[in-house]
Amino acid sequence: QVQLVESGGGLVQAGGSLRLSCAASGRTFSSYAMGWFRQAPGKEREFVSAITWNGGSTNYADSVKGRFTISRDNAKNTVYLQMNSLKPEDTAVYYCAADSSYVGVGVKPDYWGQGTQVTVSS
Repeated sequence: QVQLVESGGGLVQAGGSLRLSCAASGRTFSSYAMGWFRQAPGKEREFVSAITWNGGSTNYADSVKGRFTISRDNAKNTVYLQMNSLKPEDTAVYYCAADSSYVGVGVKPDYWGQGTQVTVSS
């Protein structure tokens, strides 16, 4: 069993930056692919970014490419999402996710965090 807890969400002005953190439980964290999804009001949950178990490969949705950066620190059992140049369209609840194999578009992760609200004002 893996438990994920997000933090770092909040209110920020357009053009600003925010860093989300996701703390994972267990000693098997390093074996999981990790990622982030988001869900805006009235919208379906969408893929944002993912990183492989060893941090060797990352992937981003086109909407955030060049602005967001995903990273992980296996020693701390933590994955991060650095969000720069934030836009009002980025407003959503952001969810951390973990999977034993792969995280990406069209894949249902094995585990989800509770979500953290990110609000970008215009």
